[in-house]
Amino acid sequence: MGKRHFTSSLSQAFGRFASKPFPAIVQHIINASYVKLMGLDMSEFRTPASYPTLNALFTRALEQPRTFPEDPNVLISGVDALITDYGTIEEGRAYQIKGMAYSIEKLFGSHHAEAAKSVDGGEFMNFYLSPKDYHRYHMPMTLHIHSLTHIPGKLYPVNFPLLRNKKELFIENERVIIECTDEKNRKHVLVLVGALNVGKMVVTFEPRVRTNSEIREPQHYTYDDLTLSRGELFGWFEMGSTILTFSQKGAIVPEVAINQKVSFGDRVGYLQ
Repeated sequence: MGKRHFTSSLSQAFGRFASKPFPAIVQHIINASYVKLMGLDMSEFRTPASYPTLNALFTRALEQPRTFPEDPNVLISGVDALITDYGTIEEGRAYQIKGMAYSIEKLFGSHHAEAAKSVDGGEFMNFYLSPKDYHRYHMPMTLHIHSLTHIPGKLYPVNFPLLRNKKELFIENERVIIECTDEKNRKHVLVLVGALNVGKMVVTFEPRVRTNSEIREPQHYTYDDLTLSRGELFGWFEMGSTILTFSQKGAIVPEVAINQKVSFGDRVGYLQ
């Protein structure tokens, strides 16, 4: 892989600014301005002035836990996001947005070629996190984690103009592929997609993942005994981005609509 793309350099520079603690009065102005500019709803979080950096505000934790449906077979949204597309994976292809298909084998990379075959004919859902959303991500169901691959790449924005006009946007961007099975041994793949100004994608169970760094080649990790429960935190974006989910045929039934706003803990389908 060649030299760093300009989007990575821009994002790294923004990340340095966002991670810098300014004097209290300056930081208060920065945080308050961001909350107002983006229209953040801070009702579930601490006051903006209490966060020591802009990045701490971006990656803020909930002050009160969200509640989930009691039925363990209900599939929940793991994030606060907008559903930009969903549907059936046909002939190894999913959609970044209506009319813009891409190859999931290319998206997943060589370490997950078998997983791409396993989920063909199944369901995909795209969750877009805007800069004003809660940026932490949680498990949509209880899953056994088998492997993870960090694939370095560019950091184009994942907003609607680019989703509609740039082919294979998800494939060009930096991403983290997480291969899993559910409690009935059906395959699921979660993909974290980087975007402009996302200085990092943090994965709590894999500290070796260092996104938007000097790493140029895919890094692959495997796990023998790692299970995360529905609703469990597994990381966060710094700024907004996208999570893609792919499920084996017959595993889930989505209950969402395109352009539907969902919150972490909301019902988005069920396990069959």
